[in-house]
Amino acid sequence: MASIAREPNGRRRILFVAADGRRKTIRLGKVPQRAAEAIKTRVEALLASSMSGCPWDAETARWVADLQDDLAAKLAAVGLIPRRDSASLQGFMDAYVDERTDVKPATKEVWGQGRRGLLDFLGADRSLRDITEGDADRYRLHLVGAGLAPMTIRKRLQFAKMIFRAATRRKLIPNNPFHDVSVKATMPDRQHFINRDDTAKLLEACPNHDWRTIVALSRFGGLRCPSEVLSLRLEDIDWERERIRVTSPKTEHHPGKGSRVIPLFPELKPILLEASERAPEGAVYVVPERYRKAAQGKAGWRNCNLRTTFEKIVRRAGLEPWERLFHNMRASRETELCETFPLHVVTAWMGNTPDIAMKHYCQVTEEHFQRATEAAQNAAQYAPVSDGKQRETVFAEAIRSPSLPALPGAYVTLRKYPADGEGFEPPVDFRPQRFSRPPP
Repeated sequence: MASIAREPNGRRRILFVAADGRRKTIRLGKVPQRAAEAIKTRVEALLASSMSGCPWDAETARWVADLQDDLAAKLAAVGLIPRRDSASLQGFMDAYVDERTDVKPATKEVWGQGRRGLLDFLGADRSLRDITEGDADRYRLHLVGAGLAPMTIRKRLQFAKMIFRAATRRKLIPNNPFHDVSVKATMPDRQHFINRDDTAKLLEACPNHDWRTIVALSRFGGLRCPSEVLSLRLEDIDWERERIRVTSPKTEHHPGKGSRVIPLFPELKPILLEASERAPEGAVYVVPERYRKAAQGKAGWRNCNLRTTFEKIVRRAGLEPWERLFHNMRASRETELCETFPLHVVTAWMGNTPDIAMKHYCQVTEEHFQRATEAAQNAAQYAPVSDGKQRETVFAEAIRSPSLPALPGAYVTLRKYPADGEGFEPPVDFRPQRFSRPPP
C-alpha cells in the first residue's frame, strides 16, 4: 500500500495512493531505514483506516498521540490525521463549544464554569496530549479541596469528560484521561411539595392577577417557568375543547418536542379566563410581555427577576422559601397527576420522560404517610380471633372484599382440608423389584 523511496542525498520519503486516488508523498528527511519502515507500517494502518472508515486501533492511536509536531504536521498535510492547530486546551475547548449548535446558549453559559476551572488548573496553552490521568485525579482533588458542593464538582468533571471524549473521537489524543475519574455525587434533598393550602396562600399573596397567572400556570399547569409560562399565547388556549398548547423553548431542538398539549385543568380555567378578559386589545401572550422581556438575556431565559419577586410573595404568604422555587411547583403538579393518571400520560403532559419524572419530579408527600397510617389503623381493626370457625369466616370476607387490607390473623389451617389419598399422577411402587434372567 505504501513504499519507501531513497534519494541520492540519503533522505527518504514514503509514497502511497490516498483514498481519493491521488499519489501522496511524506518526506522523512535523513532517517535510518528501520525507522522509515516503522513509519511506513503506521502510514499503511492510517491509510487503511481512512479508506474503510474504521477507527484507529489503540496502538496506532497511541503512536499518533506521541508523534513530534513536525511529523504530525506532515501526516496531517496528506490527510492521514487531523491537524493539531486546535490541540491546545483552550483552543480545542473554544472551538468545540462554538461548534455545539445543538445546545442552548444558557447551557454554554453553564459550561463556562467548567471551562474556567480547567484553564485555571491545567493552563490555557497546555497541550491535550500532555494531560494525563494523574492530572485528572489531581483536578478532582483540587475541586474537593476548594470546598465546592458535590453536585458542582460532579458537573465540572462531567464537562471535562465531555471535552476530552470529543478530543479522543477526533483522534487528537489516544484516550480520555478523565474516563475513570469518579463523578458520583449524592443528590441533596432539594424536593419540596407545595400542597393545596399553601398554594391558596400564595395566590392570595400575589400583588396582581399577572402574578396569580404565573403561580397558577406553574403549580396547576406544571409549566416550566419562565420559558413556558411566559411563552403561552392567548391563541394557545382552546376553550371549546378545553386544551392548551404549550410551547417549550427548552426542548424545541429535539424533533417533535417543540410543543405539547395539556388539559385545561379546572384549577386553571377561572384564572386564565380572567387573564383573557383583562388582556388589552392586540395582546399576544397570557402574561403581559414586559415580564417576558425582563426574563430574557443574551444567553436565553433567566428566572432571576421572577425568583426575587416570588420569594417576597412566598414570605408574604407566611411560608419559608424553598429551594428550586419554580421547579418544585412543577414537580408538585406532576406528583399529583401521577396519583390519578398513568405515568406515560402524565409525562406527555409535562413534557419529560418517565425516567426523568421518577428521578427528579415525583415526590413522597405527607399525604402518602397519612394514607399509609390510616390503612394500618383499618387493618388493626381486624384483630386475630381464637376460634377457627371465626378465622375462616373473616378470611372468606377478605376474599370477597379485595379492597380490604391484608389481615395477618386470617388464615386457613391446611389440617382442616387434608388432601385426597391420590393425586393426579398414577401411583408408583418404589419397592425394589426382582427380575428373572433372560433365557440363554
